[in-house]
Amino acid sequence: MTASRIDGTGIARQLRAELAGRAAHLASLGHRPGLAVILVGDDPASAVYVRNKVKACEEAGIRSLLETCPADLPESELLARIAALNADPTIHGILVQMPLPKHIAAAKVIEAISAAKDVDGYSVESAGRLVAGLPGFRPCTPWGCMKLIESTGIDLRGKHAVVIGRSNTVGKPMALMLLQADATVTICHSRTPDLGAHTRTADVVVAAVGRRDTLTGDMVKPGAVVIDVGMNRNDAGKLCGDVDFASVAEVASAVTPVPGGVGPMTIAMLLANTVESAERAASVAGHL
Repeated sequence: MTASRIDGTGIARQLRAELAGRAAHLASLGHRPGLAVILVGDDPASAVYVRNKVKACEEAGIRSLLETCPADLPESELLARIAALNADPTIHGILVQMPLPKHIAAAKVIEAISAAKDVDGYSVESAGRLVAGLPGFRPCTPWGCMKLIESTGIDLRGKHAVVIGRSNTVGKPMALMLLQADATVTICHSRTPDLGAHTRTADVVVAAVGRRDTLTGDMVKPGAVVIDVGMNRNDAGKLCGDVDFASVAEVASAVTPVPGGVGPMTIAMLLANTVESAERAASVAGHL
């Protein structure tokens, strides 16, 4: 068996085109979606991520407000700026790029963002809404993973899904989303003994532990769907995921590549949350 490559880039492109239509409609009603992105410091990787997000906004007709701040920005000033953006009716989403300098408490910054504008889906309220199955913003990466899984046509009801990783941003919300889709979910992590004993029974595996070659072909059930969230570097310095793509592709029915898999979907879902936030604002104003 040779797995089909799940084209995250292509799926994200289709989604962004749909979002552009919704954004244009909102703009015609006087509610053009607006996303504020705050970058503190000069981390090169963060700068690339922010640039990609701003570009994606422009292509989808979403207004982007990029604010770059020095690494020594006082925490109080960042919180004050977030408060101002919370009160700005033209801004529907606020994103503070992580990681932050050590003198700034990330948890405090996340909770300072209005729940109505938490388009990253990281706040305690957003997490609680996900646990309770209530409407709210979903964390972008796991939500994007769900879209990629859906693209394969697999019916998750009753299927066994294994999530490798337990982070608050990916692993835990990923497990909850799969559970809400009626999958039977097992959460594994770096301390799980005999990981393969779990993954070999899984119809879906989501690898999000941050360690290359965590999942190899001999650990995969024939015909399984494999989603690779990892972002690592191999010995040659080339970008790779948590999955040994070559060996897994010989066993799985579908697998995401790195790059070109989950990454583009994360940005697409950020745009989706921003457009949804603008639609809520337009609805409250009686314009939708």
